[in-house]
Amino acid sequence: MASTQRPAPQPGILDIAPYVGGEAKAPGFERPIRLASNESALGPSPKVIAAYHAHADEIFRYPDGHSTALREALGKRHGIDPARIVCGGGSDDVINLLTSAYAGPGDEVLYGRHGFSLYPIAARTAGATPIAVPEKDLTFDVDATLARVTAKTKIVFIANPNNPTGTFIPRDELKRLQAGLPKSVLLVIDAAYAEFVVRNDYESGIELATREPNVVMTRTFSKIYALGGMRIGWCYGSAEIVDVLNRIRAPFNVSSAAQLCGVAAIEDVVAVDRAREHNDIWRPWLTRELEALGLTLTRSVANFVLARFPKGGPQADAAWDYLRQHGILVRKVGVYHLPEYLRITIGKEYEMRAVVDALREFLRQA
Repeated sequence: MASTQRPAPQPGILDIAPYVGGEAKAPGFERPIRLASNESALGPSPKVIAAYHAHADEIFRYPDGHSTALREALGKRHGIDPARIVCGGGSDDVINLLTSAYAGPGDEVLYGRHGFSLYPIAARTAGATPIAVPEKDLTFDVDATLARVTAKTKIVFIANPNNPTGTFIPRDELKRLQAGLPKSVLLVIDAAYAEFVVRNDYESGIELATREPNVVMTRTFSKIYALGGMRIGWCYGSAEIVDVLNRIRAPFNVSSAAQLCGVAAIEDVVAVDRAREHNDIWRPWLTRELEALGLTLTRSVANFVLARFPKGGPQADAAWDYLRQHGILVRKVGVYHLPEYLRITIGKEYEMRAVVDALREFLRQA
C-alpha cells in the first residue's frame, strides 16, 4: 500500500504569510503607470545599460564569488573597508542570511510594528519569534524597543528610513538605540532608501557599523540605482559578522552581470544626483497636492509617500481599485497594519500628475 505520509516542513513554516510585492500589471493596459514598488523614476544609468550589454558574450562564465570589484567600488564610494562588506542577491538575501546566522528556535527578533514585512518572515524562517514593537506617530520608537528587549532577544531590525511610512529616526536616536542594547544583540540597520535622504541629522548606519561590533548596515541597488531586476544588495559590519556570512552565503550569490552593473552604477555619480534631485522636486509636490485633496501624509524622506484616506480602510481599498482600473498601480499596506493608507512611489512628472488627477476624481465621486 502507498504511504499517506508526506515530507513535512519545519515547525512554523506554514504559518508564514508569503511576501507579496507591488503589482506590475493592470488589466487592459499594456504599460500601466507603476507606482507600487518604489522603483527609481528615471531608470538605470546609461552606463549601467552599456555595461550590461557589453557582458552578453561572457554570461557562460561563473562570476567572481567574492564580488571583489563591486566591494572595492562600494568601499571607495563610502570610505569603508571592502573587506568588511558582503554582497548578496538583493538586501533581502543579506537580511535572511543575518537572521539565519544569529537567531533560531527560542530566540526573539524585534522590529517596528510598521516595519518592512520581510523581517518577521525571516525570523519565522529561522525558527525564531518575531516581535512587532508599537511605534509612535508611525515612527520607530527607541524607548518602546529597548523596553521589550529580553534575554531571548537576538536581533533588532530598524529600517531607516522606514518602508512603508517613509519616516526616520535621527542620528542621536539611532546611537541611543545601539547604546541601550546588550552587546550580544545584533542591531541591523536597513538603509535601503539612504541615498534619497538629504538631512544633516540623518545617519545611514555606517558610523555605528564602523565602530560597534554588534551593528550591521544593509543597503540595496534596487532603489536610487534602479537595479531592482538585477538583485544586488550588500551589508557592512565587523570582521566577525562578515566571516559568519561568508561561511553560509551561496558561493556565487551575485551574478557577473549584476556585479558589473553595480560598479557602473556606483561610478555614475551624475545619474544618482539626478535621481535624487528629481525626487526632491516631486515628493514635496505630490505631498502638497494630495494634502490639498484632504488626504493625510507622513513626513516621508524616501522616494514614496504614504497617504491616509479620511474614511479609512474601505476608502483606501476603493481608491486602489479605482486607480488600477485607470492603469495606475499603487501599493496597499494592510499587511503593515495600515489598511487606511496607500503607498505611492515617486514617478515621472506625467505619472505624478496622472495619479493626482485620478485621485481627485475618485474623491469627488466618493
